Amino acid sequence: METITIKEELKQRLDIEDNPAVLQAIKDLLFPEENDPIYIAKLISRALQADEDIKAGRVYTSEEFKAKLDESFAKKR
Repeated sequence: METITIKEELKQRLDIEDNPAVLQAIKDLLFPEENDPIYIAKLISRALQADEDIKAGRVYTSEEFKAKLDESFAKKR
């Protein structure tokens, strides 16, 4: 069965499914990281670190960021 056919069949079945438990089970299969406590802890840690960086002024302007990005890409060539 082709990928496009499988996707279309899944979309049709999802559109008519009303059971929240079934929908949650499918979501858990498709997005397992959302239930992974280690992944969630890392996201929270990164968000807290970002807040600290912003409060401490460790930020870049758009222009500075673009320059750093360009520099990084230039090094990889």
